[in-house]
Amino acid sequence: MATIAFFALAVFGLGALSVATDRDIIDAPGLGQIPGVSGMVAAVVVFALVLWATVRRGHASFGSAPVIALLTALVHLATVWFAVLVATSDVVVATAVAGDLVRGGASLVLLAAAAGAAWGGIALRRTKSAQPRWPWERDEGE
Repeated sequence: MATIAFFALAVFGLGALSVATDRDIIDAPGLGQIPGVSGMVAAVVVFALVLWATVRRGHASFGSAPVIALLTALVHLATVWFAVLVATSDVVVATAVAGDLVRGGASLVLLAAAAGAAWGGIALRRTKSAQPRWPWERDEGE
């Protein structure tokens, strides 16, 4: 559930950033969708794997949320950089696109989305939550 929340928050946040700034998130001619999609897929996979490893432990720490968020944002940035490098064969363009992600706020949006979703996922684990049940489904005195 936390992974889906991260993806939803990230897509919403990046869309809101794009509308607020009236700019594309990746604004380089001729790149297409591949760098953005590959970056987001890598970010979601890393978020899910690191959060899963964190909550598998008996008592997950909320201090892990910033680490999960930082790893997610860095993997997104590195994947986009590599995808642009493969698409253009130009290190300068790849570095400029990655720099624009940081300067334009997209990396901050992903960092915040990952931190919030990771905190929520850890909170769900720490409360030992279960599926909701209706009052008549409980076995209180039968």
